[in-house]
Amino acid sequence: MEYTYKYPHPAIATDCVVFGFDGYELKVLLIERGCEPYKGMWAFPGGFMRIDESAEQCAMRELVEETGLKLTYMEQLGAFSGVYRDPRERVVSIAFYALVKSSEVNGGDDAAQAQWFSVDKVPQLAFDHDYILREAMKKLRQAIHFNPIGFDLLGESFTMPQLQRLYETILGVQFDRRNFQKKMMQLGLIEPVEEEQPRYYGAHSEMKSYDIGVLFREPTSFLQMSRPTDDSEDQQTMGRKGRKFHFNKEKYDEMKKKGTFRIEF
Repeated sequence: MEYTYKYPHPAIATDCVVFGFDGYELKVLLIERGCEPYKGMWAFPGGFMRIDESAEQCAMRELVEETGLKLTYMEQLGAFSGVYRDPRERVVSIAFYALVKSSEVNGGDDAAQAQWFSVDKVPQLAFDHDYILREAMKKLRQAIHFNPIGFDLLGESFTMPQLQRLYETILGVQFDRRNFQKKMMQLGLIEPVEEEQPRYYGAHSEMKSYDIGVLFREPTSFLQMSRPTDDSEDQQTMGRKGRKFHFNKEKYDEMKKKGTFRIEF
């Protein structure tokens, strides 16, 4: 039996806002449109939903087809239904966003190319994607207070400057180095990564593993190296720019279960 409807049906599309972090900059994944409308302009990966798939399935499929990036989970950002958002026809887009570790991408299907852009260097986007990006950034800034976003954007291990840079980039502010480090350590969400070969030995924990001959030839240098400084505790626990940390997933799950996870600066 055929059905007819009084009202016309708008087309449904999906758009994917995918954020990545390269250790210094927060980036977003864009594709260059290879066909009209807006041929040659940059936009989010996405496309029209097929009759036999869900919005989530459509978003995952389009992301793979246009960038080669395969994800297992994306969170829904919202529906965008501006009447004139698409010059072809009446189109409602359901946007999704995801946080991933930056990886190589390649343009495919009707995307001329795919590329990561720093969020503060994004060109003018096609359709209403500038507005969608602003909404995605709002969502990200809200989420960072309640979720350890670094789980997805940083690697298995990371330095404290990298973590601080991530938070500063997302929130658009700058933090005092020591205050940020102490805040993160007090939360108990990150732990130092044990070094395979200790860099410090004996009673003089501040002394690096210099050539032992140097110590006997230059006793003055030895005393200078072993003398504690005012911020030696900070250096040992959090300092060294190259020191690696990792997230304590068990601690986060515990805090989230109790409803106590919240980061305020």
